[in-house]
Amino acid sequence: MNNVKGLLFAIVSSATFGLVPLFSIPLLKAGVGTPTILFYRMGIAALLMGLIARGTHHRLKIGFKDMMTFLALGGLYAVTSLWLLMSYEFIPSGMATTIHFLYPLVVTLVMILFFREKCSLWLIVAAVLSVAGVALLSWGEEDSSATFRGISMVLVTVVTYACYIVGVNKTRVVRMDSVVLTFYVLLSAATMFLVYAATTTGIERLPSFRLAGDALLLALLPTVVSNFALVLAVKNIGSTMTAILGSMEPLTAILAGVFYFGETFGTLSAAGLCVIVTAVIIVILHSKSRTAK
Repeated sequence: MNNVKGLLFAIVSSATFGLVPLFSIPLLKAGVGTPTILFYRMGIAALLMGLIARGTHHRLKIGFKDMMTFLALGGLYAVTSLWLLMSYEFIPSGMATTIHFLYPLVVTLVMILFFREKCSLWLIVAAVLSVAGVALLSWGEEDSSATFRGISMVLVTVVTYACYIVGVNKTRVVRMDSVVLTFYVLLSAATMFLVYAATTTGIERLPSFRLAGDALLLALLPTVVSNFALVLAVKNIGSTMTAILGSMEPLTAILAGVFYFGETFGTLSAAGLCVIVTAVIIVILHSKSRTAK
């Protein structure tokens, strides 16, 4: 029964994360500035997480060192969200999410280079497949200059998100409850986007109730629900199976892009998606087998 629950939680987590473009692109098309969108997303999500933490009697008091760590982690999370959102202006959202899904590979490479984990032939194969997958996605688009710019932006998010994950695992906050950790990361990111918006575009009013609903759903589904479901999935079926089911993230984003926004997704792009997901699964399975030894 726990396995069934875990599978359902993992599917919910990955599927809801893939909905980021569905709720953010309408806001972009309506002319709402990127800083404002991300402030609303992180701010509302942090508020909801704070209410959940208080409602479940979690202690939110932290020390100065933890606060500095959360500022660093929140900065990495903020940069990831910012550049991923900006990339939607240059490449299809499904392509962006697929490339972003390279982060498990980068996490493994960082652990090898900086934390002396062993390399293997399978990791080399995964690296080659990842590069091939990105190349296929790029060749599948007509506007090569815009595609290159968009892909470059997403590749930045691959690195920043990988560093965020390593940072969570290798700093003192790893011992904290997941609810408290998530709350402070979101709060830090929201504070940064508050400053960013105030010094650039200002915090804009959303022009309609429909767009306000998009902002609320952006904070609720791909942020709060996805994070909670992820924690519950890991507790029931473990991190490996949860991560493998995370390959549904680009699939969900692609389906939303094609059927809701009318984005094109040809044969080469589909092949690139399959190659990248294969590379990530290789890395995850390799990490699992290494841990089991």
